[in-house]
Amino acid sequence: MFFFDSLVRVRAGERTDRGGNKVADWSDAAVNRLPIDQLNIQPAIQNEGQDDTRNSVTTGWRVQSEEGTRPDITAADRLEWRGGTYEVDGEVAEWPDPLNGAVHHIEFTMIRATG
Repeated sequence: MFFFDSLVRVRAGERTDRGGNKVADWSDAAVNRLPIDQLNIQPAIQNEGQDDTRNSVTTGWRVQSEEGTRPDITAADRLEWRGGTYEVDGEVAEWPDPLNGAVHHIEFTMIRATG
């Protein structure tokens, strides 16, 4: 009933840098996009900052998946939602079902910094 939100998970591809190391490739041709629904997305934080060079705003949203779901989202992913691109802040928490220990749902915070 409360899990009507959706977003697009963006996962980086890989490329080899000049040193022969595998690194994340965020170019449009390399990323993998996956629509994810059955989410509840609620406001979590908003911070404003100022220094000598800029004013910044960091906005965060708490994301929870519907009971019985475990969407494929990791801390390394980016998320597209309502015209903005967000990053996962911290790790994705898997909440266990108290009756059988399976994943009940996931929760995480996504943030966007501007300025």
